[in-house]
Amino acid sequence: MAVGDGGGGGVRRRGCGCSKEDFFPEESFSSWEAYGRALRSTGARLADRLTARSLDATELHEVRARSGADMKRDLTWWDLAWFGVGAVIGAGIFVLTGQEARNAVGPAVVISYVVSGVSAMLSVFCYTEFAVEIPVAGGSFAYLRVELGDFMAFVAAGNILLEYCIGGAAVARAWTSYFATLLNHHPNDFRIHAASLAADYSRLDPIAVAVIAIICLLSVLSTKASSRFNYVLSVLHVAVIAFIIVAGLTKADAANLTRDFMPYGPRGVFAASAVLFFAYIGFDAVSTMAEETRDPARDIPVGLVGAMALTTALYCALAVTLCLMVPYGEIDPDAPFSVAFADRGMGWAKYVVAFGALKGMTTVLLVSAVGQARYLTHIARTHMMPPWLARVHPGTGTPVNATVAMLLATAVIAFFTDLNVLSNLLSISTLFIFMLVAVALLVRRYYVSGETSRADRNRLAACIAAILASSVATATCWGLDRGGWVPYAVTVPAWLAATASLWALVPQARAPKLWGVPMVPWLPSASIAINVFLLGSIDSKSFMRFGIWTAALLVYYLFVGLHASYDTAKALAADAVAGKVEDGDAKTSAPPM
Repeated sequence: MAVGDGGGGGVRRRGCGCSKEDFFPEESFSSWEAYGRALRSTGARLADRLTARSLDATELHEVRARSGADMKRDLTWWDLAWFGVGAVIGAGIFVLTGQEARNAVGPAVVISYVVSGVSAMLSVFCYTEFAVEIPVAGGSFAYLRVELGDFMAFVAAGNILLEYCIGGAAVARAWTSYFATLLNHHPNDFRIHAASLAADYSRLDPIAVAVIAIICLLSVLSTKASSRFNYVLSVLHVAVIAFIIVAGLTKADAANLTRDFMPYGPRGVFAASAVLFFAYIGFDAVSTMAEETRDPARDIPVGLVGAMALTTALYCALAVTLCLMVPYGEIDPDAPFSVAFADRGMGWAKYVVAFGALKGMTTVLLVSAVGQARYLTHIARTHMMPPWLARVHPGTGTPVNATVAMLLATAVIAFFTDLNVLSNLLSISTLFIFMLVAVALLVRRYYVSGETSRADRNRLAACIAAILASSVATATCWGLDRGGWVPYAVTVPAWLAATASLWALVPQARAPKLWGVPMVPWLPSASIAINVFLLGSIDSKSFMRFGIWTAALLVYYLFVGLHASYDTAKALAADAVAGKVEDGDAKTSAPPM
């Protein structure tokens, strides 16, 4: 098979590697005639890939081997915990807190952080079980490939990449804002105004691009060195946060918090929660480092859960402090903490805050760069993206090609796009992926191919469909702002009944080997419900952008990704010593030409 060089055995090394074979080594792209035959077989191939599920062993061995060199196993739970703190605490708390408190929720922003934190913690549990059982660089992409199949994994993969590009771009632009504050300038003083562009894309940000370039260099040199750098900055960052809380409370006025605690009502709380979920994004990047962790069974649960618990507590404390210092209507949306200290006669403190924010956002960018490159590496290992991106540098043990490619895309987005546009679109992609991971966990626990009976499989499918339908119905009622409690009196009990039916009627087919999510199916089902509910609080324009991106992904998949991954899977199956490597291959023993 033509896939051999890039997809099954080793990965060839020939300098910079910029030939066609480095990007499209598959048989379907060997000639225009072969590509035409592949396109004519799109329907059959799509049907095959819709049912194709990878195996744990495939992801851990055959797929990982396509990178050539191995990533170095240098990380401990201590590294992961600080990566988690460094990944999460950044632009979200320092920028979006002020924006949402002033415009959407008021002092009740602390409740919004609690809601988002609960949702994030539920997702952390789901991610942790997968990361322990399948410790590879692919993160949620690998988990979905194993449990929900190739096609659904690709749709999620595209949104994962979008999530990281947008997240990095948003943080880089926020970095510019706080840098300007540190120098007593307005953020737009450091941006170039291109009047000919649309308003949301007209403030060009060269500083954001420069910061991303520096982060790219750091992340390709060494994962362990990146961890040490992140650790030092994160410790300093937590110290700055402690200062903000203590110093801010000396200027507290309880009336600011209690006078009008929830001015926009419950709807404002959940609308803000959907946007503030952006502040918790980053922990999933830590799961991509499982391949570089010394003891995944111990290190990943301690690192991930510990980091999220600490982060949630700090977020709530910071939100309360800000709202005690300043009436919500006077909070500055661009640099809320710095301006709050300046307005309360502590002008010197704003420099400490701005410096701490810069450190926090730097670590977010660093961990994001490390995580997004590992996602792309594993996606490229399956040939859904060009296999050139899967290569791991034998000297540094890092995916250099994937890191540079992702940060180049991030830099382009950061150069043009306003933070407001980025945060809403990012929340959609992330909530969608976290919902899919929770569904995948239910499938993993309750379905094993060849062992689960047809009746149990059908009951499982019916229960999951009911959980999703009731969650979507609840979110839709909320999003359409239908008054009264009657719709929820139907949809919420329906969710409870669906989850209870799964718990009572379907036996678990698989127990976790090393570490498992507690309270299955209730915890992952709750994760599905809250993620879908928060999706219902996001504005319609963001959903339009999300739909356009997903449509573009499907076009790429049907014309490129489908045929490349199909050829790679068939080559791997043909080379297997015994049996099939992936479920779903029984339908077609040879590629339909």
